[in-house]
Amino acid sequence: MPVEIDLFGFFAPLLLVVLAASVAVFVALDLFLASAGVYRLAWHPGLFRVALFIALFCGAALIVQPA
Repeated sequence: MPVEIDLFGFFAPLLLVVLAASVAVFVALDLFLASAGVYRLAWHPGLFRVALFIALFCGAALIVQPA
């Protein structure tokens, strides 16, 4: 049975909350990495950003998965 969270009367799947949290963390981390110049070292900065977001989202989803 999927886990749902009540958000102001709207039942949202748990992965939607994880996705929103992952986007917030990704935006902050992306701004930090861009200002530090890390993307100049990457072969393909767009691919690096996508991989970073996927790693954050999958990691967070594995941490919060229900037992």
